[in-house]
Amino acid sequence: MPQQQQPLQMSSKERTLFQGLVKHYETKQYKKGLKAAEQILRKHPTHGDTQAMKALIFNAQGKEEEAFELCKVALKNAMKSHVCWHVYGLLWKSIKNYEEAIKAYRFALKLEPDSHQILRDLALLQVQVRDYQSYIQSRRAILQTKSPSRQNNSASRQNWTALAVAQHLAGDLYDAERTLTTFEETLRSTPAKTDNEHYEAILYKNTIIAETGETERALDHLEAVFKNLLDRTVAMELRAQYLLQLDRKQEAEKAYRALLDRNSEYRAYYEGLRKAMGIEEGDTESLNSLYDEYGKKNPRGDTSRRVPLDFLHGEDFRAAADQYLQRMLHKGVPSTFANIKALYSDSAKREVIQDLAHGYVSGAHAPLANGEAEKQVNGEDKAENEKSSFDVSALYFLAQHYNYHLSRDLAKAMEYVDRGIDARPEDVNFHMTKARIWKHRGNLQKASQTMEKARSLDERDRYINSKAAKYQLRNNENATACENMGKFTKKDTVGGPVGDLIDMQCMWYVYEDGEAYSRQGKLGMALKRFTSVQAIFEIWEDDQYDFHAFSMRKGQIRAYVDMMKWEDSLREHPFFSRAAISAVKIYLRLFDDPSLADESTHGGMNGDLKGMSSSERKKAKKKAKQEQEKREQAEAEKADAKKTARASADDEPKKEDKDPTGAKLVATAEPLVEAMKFLSPLLEFSSKSINAQQVGFEVFIRRKKHLLALRCLLAARAIDSSLPFIHEQTIRLRHSLRSLDEPLPPQVSEVINAEFSSIIPPDADLLKFNSEYLHDNSESAACVQTSLKVRQLLDPKTADENQKDVIRTIALPAVSLEDAIRGRDLLKEWKAESRYHETYLAAAHERWPEATAFSSLQDKS
Repeated sequence: MPQQQQPLQMSSKERTLFQGLVKHYETKQYKKGLKAAEQILRKHPTHGDTQAMKALIFNAQGKEEEAFELCKVALKNAMKSHVCWHVYGLLWKSIKNYEEAIKAYRFALKLEPDSHQILRDLALLQVQVRDYQSYIQSRRAILQTKSPSRQNNSASRQNWTALAVAQHLAGDLYDAERTLTTFEETLRSTPAKTDNEHYEAILYKNTIIAETGETERALDHLEAVFKNLLDRTVAMELRAQYLLQLDRKQEAEKAYRALLDRNSEYRAYYEGLRKAMGIEEGDTESLNSLYDEYGKKNPRGDTSRRVPLDFLHGEDFRAAADQYLQRMLHKGVPSTFANIKALYSDSAKREVIQDLAHGYVSGAHAPLANGEAEKQVNGEDKAENEKSSFDVSALYFLAQHYNYHLSRDLAKAMEYVDRGIDARPEDVNFHMTKARIWKHRGNLQKASQTMEKARSLDERDRYINSKAAKYQLRNNENATACENMGKFTKKDTVGGPVGDLIDMQCMWYVYEDGEAYSRQGKLGMALKRFTSVQAIFEIWEDDQYDFHAFSMRKGQIRAYVDMMKWEDSLREHPFFSRAAISAVKIYLRLFDDPSLADESTHGGMNGDLKGMSSSERKKAKKKAKQEQEKREQAEAEKADAKKTARASADDEPKKEDKDPTGAKLVATAEPLVEAMKFLSPLLEFSSKSINAQQVGFEVFIRRKKHLLALRCLLAARAIDSSLPFIHEQTIRLRHSLRSLDEPLPPQVSEVINAEFSSIIPPDADLLKFNSEYLHDNSESAACVQTSLKVRQLLDPKTADENQKDVIRTIALPAVSLEDAIRGRDLLKEWKAESRYHETYLAAAHERWPEATAFSSLQDKS
């Protein structure tokens, strides 16, 4: 809230009204605030400060345009009022135009240099936009001013700490340390032992010293304050790290053993102890002895038994794995397979585990030598029940084993899971695993049905409910999935279950919902969902604003600095990458075929227009458009009725969704411009994602930005040059450069030739280049499909031959289900003749009889 400035010509009554206006705004009593503003403006119609406050209320009510217009009028009436400029900055901040807001705050400060509130708001925006040098200046200025409460801010811990954080974030580590030390010297008395903020600042200072590289000094400082620190675990961890870095191994060993006594399940402590004891990674005997020591100390522990499986080999591994697996299976731990599947990258260990598991199921295994001890740990002797539980757990383990991609045999996986279900029909885990097996077989319908069966066995479990919804979305059952998720969402949320899930930022659901709509051709709804995922990340970015002040006030400095670093890499998050890539692909489809926008909006109507005459098609489209408008109007009226029923006079406005079906998103006239809104942050923050570089190339090649397309291609090649799409994009770029409407600028052409000629010469025979690639990769279905796609581009006359060759890929020994689905989609893209399409589906169905992707009904073109 801005500071108020009372003009001298106002009477005492009007000054009281103005103070009430400010209070009403702060307490969100907007109706009363507007009433007070009108009373003042009746006597003083050009009073700028009152107009500015009225503009703030308008803005809070969602009337952004009116707010800006009124604030500009206020500025004309009171150009030298710091209140008006402060409000102007607040308005810009509310629409996230931080640069303009900072300009307004700076102008307000020129008029009122000692305004603590304006300085604070300016500082918060500067750190929000990562202008650390300006942030340091603002923090220094705040220390030199006095707050409205007449307290000396130089004695305020949070302002001193904020300056230190500003210096730290700017990389001025020694200045940050000096600032914290200076504040400590101003303290007149020793802080209480329960003063968490003080000791958090001390610990923060210690981490800054360590960042300077002066580990010895960091250790000395830590030793001096150690006994008073409240976060004892972190202090012990830092001490152990410093001792290890200083090569004081005996002390480091004691420090890590003390940590393990507190928590024997944390792997990093074992690794630190190994280094402190000077044990080499290859010294399996010493390592095993170390873990065995802690295994005996902690009979219920898992880490000391699991970690040795990573470094043991041969008979030692077999004995340890046998003991570990039997122990876990006797306990019936469902996550046993998840705990050990990382070992499957070693084929020898994988074979040993498989052999052991088969022994457990057949009853040929040797019982544990310490079986009695295990029974004591578990409480009581229930031999018969334990044997039954062990057998069922072994079946569950083997079902997961054969379902895992490194040891996959889906027939055996189904056999073992069915045996498990026969033994325990009501066990949710077996039904979930069976659903996963159906998924890997390609039968998404049965996978969805089986997961729904698992959900019905425990309807109060949110996890299995979410799993069932996810599988339903994978089978394009959006309505059913929404109904399931609605069992755990608020009933009165605007937008129903989906609206609540978006409010709760349930990204996995929003993303999967979008993917399902995309597969069904409902591109508007798909873009709606992917845009919602993007909006969630924007909210996360904006939410940090509140923590700039909150963290300083609460003294949570180390967590705040970690948050800032996390925010800087926010869009590296996998969900943002996936949603952005999917959105870009939709915009590429809309660019290549604008009629998809009509098809998406009108529910696939275009497929029914193919047999119509021009006039009939025009009438059908007009009718569909009218029906769409009627539906949208009905939905809008329904939403307005709900809004009117719920809203009260002083409630904050709720944002109305003016495009519930995504019709406006999909109807864009410039799909590539919209694609760039997703692509730009994707390439900036996820440059190591090869999929991001792939779609980046596709956007830039269509925009005729050849240099940028080459940059994406080179980045993708640097990540993995063996992927098939690299070959396709390489030839497409060279082909595009040969067919330019007008020559490239000399500088651009020079750079492209310098970087690209070594990959494929300007005069290369592209057909020959492609044929050689096909010859070298003739056993890879993905490579063959890519080569045929290129051949179709370079020589359209080979269409029949290409379609026949796509069908032949089904017979390749190494072809996968995913390869086969890509081949089906390639024939669709080429608009292949129905005979080729049906032949392909028949061949694929014969090889994958359970896969729903090759159902003739589903894949009619």
